[in-house]
Amino acid sequence: MSAKHIATPTPPLTPALCFNTGYLRDFLRISRAQLDDTISTNLNSLITPSLTRPFDPSSTVDPSTNRQGRQPIAQETCADFTHQTVFPIWSSRSQVLSYCSIVATSPDPDDPDRTRIEAENMAQSHRVVDERLDPYSGRFFPKEPRTEMLASVLRNENAVENIVRDRTWRIMNERCNGLDPSQKGWQDAFRSWDNEKKRS
Repeated sequence: MSAKHIATPTPPLTPALCFNTGYLRDFLRISRAQLDDTISTNLNSLITPSLTRPFDPSSTVDPSTNRQGRQPIAQETCADFTHQTVFPIWSSRSQVLSYCSIVATSPDPDDPDRTRIEAENMAQSHRVVDERLDPYSGRFFPKEPRTEMLASVLRNENAVENIVRDRTWRIMNERCNGLDPSQKGWQDAFRSWDNEKKRS
């Protein structure tokens, strides 16, 4: 499959998506697997095999030469791939992470465990503890509200996202001629693309 045909549709942005952290993680994992984890393969698919270049027997002697994986990719081809595939997929993940971050920091009156958590906290506040008789009696591990659990998941996923994008951008710069001449990194390039998209 050509890299240009990769598609990762953004799921409907609802609190249910965010609080279903298993599904949320699966969406992010599958999206990264389709693009970032296989970025070298995706870039190789952009190379059109030459029909005019004759076979060079020396290429079988030194595997580091004349390999498709080592061929530079035209700047225009890389730019199209970046703007039509890479950034839209990154944008899809960014939308989900940003939306869920808002959910994680908003009041959550629909939390099904809210009443039980409040009751446990109230009971704990009125409990008389004598650690001389039982040194473990003072230990209390309240259940986290689901917003706090979601916030923890998002912290981990955002850290993974930055690592993955750094790696993808590095590989693309190695393979593409003039992809990032300013060397400012993917953050500035992605922000510029996103601002341009919003203006159009």
